[in-house]
Parts: sequence; C-alpha cells; structure tokens
Amino acid sequence: MPKTIKKVGVLTSGGDSPGMNAAIRSVVRTCAFHNIECIGIYRGYQGMIEGDFKEMGPRSVNNIVNKGGTILKSARSVEFRTPEGRKKAHENLLKAGIDALVVIGGDGSFTGGLIFNSEYGFPVMGIPGTIDNDIFGTSHTLGYDTALNTVVDCIDKIRDTASSHNRLFFVEVMGRDAGHIALNAGIGAGAEEILIPEEDLGLDRLLDSLQKSKASGKSSSIVVIAEGDKIGKNVFELKDYVEANLPEYDVRVSVLGHMQRGGSPSCFDRVLASRLGVKAVESLIEGKSNYMVGLQADKVVLTPLEQAIKGKSEIDRELLRVSEIMST
Repeated sequence: MPKTIKKVGVLTSGGDSPGMNAAIRSVVRTCAFHNIECIGIYRGYQGMIEGDFKEMGPRSVNNIVNKGGTILKSARSVEFRTPEGRKKAHENLLKAGIDALVVIGGDGSFTGGLIFNSEYGFPVMGIPGTIDNDIFGTSHTLGYDTALNTVVDCIDKIRDTASSHNRLFFVEVMGRDAGHIALNAGIGAGAEEILIPEEDLGLDRLLDSLQKSKASGKSSSIVVIAEGDKIGKNVFELKDYVEANLPEYDVRVSVLGHMQRGGSPSCFDRVLASRLGVKAVESLIEGKSNYMVGLQADKVVLTPLEQAIKGKSEIDRELLRVSEIMST
C-alpha cells in the first residue's frame, strides 16, 4: 500500500524561469482539489533547512499564472549539499507534517531531491523549470517557449538597426551547455549563422560564411551565438577576430543576458505548467516517487529522476539542416 499523502510541500530551486508561478498554482490547486494540504517552501532547499514554510490554498495563488519569476523565491544552498543540512531539512519537514515534495527546477535541483530521497525515503516528484530546455525526458521545459519568443522579439529589433547601418551583429543568448535557444530562435528570427556548443563551426568556416553572405548582396547580417559555443573564448574576442579578418564588416555585439529569463510566460508555458503540476501531485497520490513529469509527443509522461539527470538532451539534427538551408 502506498503511503497516504496528506500534505505536499512545493519549492522552486536553481535559476528562475517563466512558468514557475503557473506550476506552483497548479500544484496548490490540485492539492486542494484532492483535499490535500499544500505548503510553500521559500528559497528552495535553503528554506527547507530553515523551516521557511507557508500554508498555501487556492486563493493564495490568485493572479500569479501570468507572472514571471517565482513567488516562492529561489536560492542556491551549499548547506543542503551536506548530510547535516539535509538532516535539518528532513526534521523540519517531519515537524510540519509534510509527506511529499514537488521540486520545480533543473538537474541540480533534481539531484538534491534524489539524494534526499535515497537518505530518507521521502517521496519526491520533479517538474522541469529552466529556459535552456536541456533536461532529458521532456521536449519542453518550463520557460523555454517564453525565452524563445523573448529572444526572437529582441533579434527582430536588432535587425532593424543592423539593416539601417549595414552592420554585422553578434547576438549572444543563454545556453551554457545546450544550443536549443540559439538554434530555434536563430531560425525563427532569420539569422544568417547560428553557433551552438553541440556543433563546432570553426573560425574559418564562419569567415567563409560571412564572406559568402557579403558576396551574395547581404548588406547586414545577424549571427546568433549560444553562450557556451566553443568557437571563441567569448563573443567579444570573436568580434575582434572577424573585424581583423573581414575589415569590410562593422561588427556590433549584443548580449541579451537575463532578460531572457524574465517576463510574463507564454500561453504554451502556462498550459504546460498547469498540466505538469496536476500530473506531479496525482502521481504522488498514486504512490509514485523519484520521477520527473515532462512532455513527450504532447503527452505528459514520467521519467525516472536519475534518467532525467544523467540523460542528454539532444539537439534536433533536422533543425541544423534547416538552419543551413535558410542561411543561403
């Protein structure tokens, strides 16, 4: 017989992403629907260690579905990485009568939940929240779609300036280890070249591509670069290299930075968050633990947390080919 779940704790951890509030709302209201109490845990695992808990009901999550960031806040917790820190966290959960956890975050947050479960047998369910879309077991993470739309909107505006001044713009987007944002937003915004960590374009090929663009009559160009791309040490050094080798280009750099993580979530992210929140709570009620809820072929599915952490989110090879054709 699975353990009866009477009280669920929900936390957000790691980097914030649009859709986290919609997921919190979904968890809280699904708990209420099933007559289960829900406790909001502030500041992630650090708040769990400090007992920073607040009871949440359906009305406490009014008007947050449209808000970016996370009302529960987020924090890195060095202390939770220690057995002593996790012991304190467990004691606080027991004291508050919390039976299970819903962790909204990325692979680091899931790793913390998996370790916590292995030590205390505490039921844990994960919801993937990161704009990078770099978690195995789901086609979309919370915030990814919103980030794409934000980036495309920014590039559209940059293109107006690039066209007016016949300039080459390097636009750096987030993606330290994955190029999903750069690849999809680059295609969507009509970038001439896209540089991602998964594909080493090489400096010579980049120069050759830019030269061909110039020769074909393009008076301005946009190159979208994921921050983790390996072609140069950083985007500014890449700018200097191109200017030194292609003096006919007037190069500018625009680093979009954290604006990609902010803003009101898209309809897609709000609906996804709502679906994942329902599945997470109802899976805990069914006695399941150590899973991540995700989206595959538009169906909400469960992936073991260990697989979600260790698996690799692959770049879409077809999109790489589409990108190459579109840059002609």
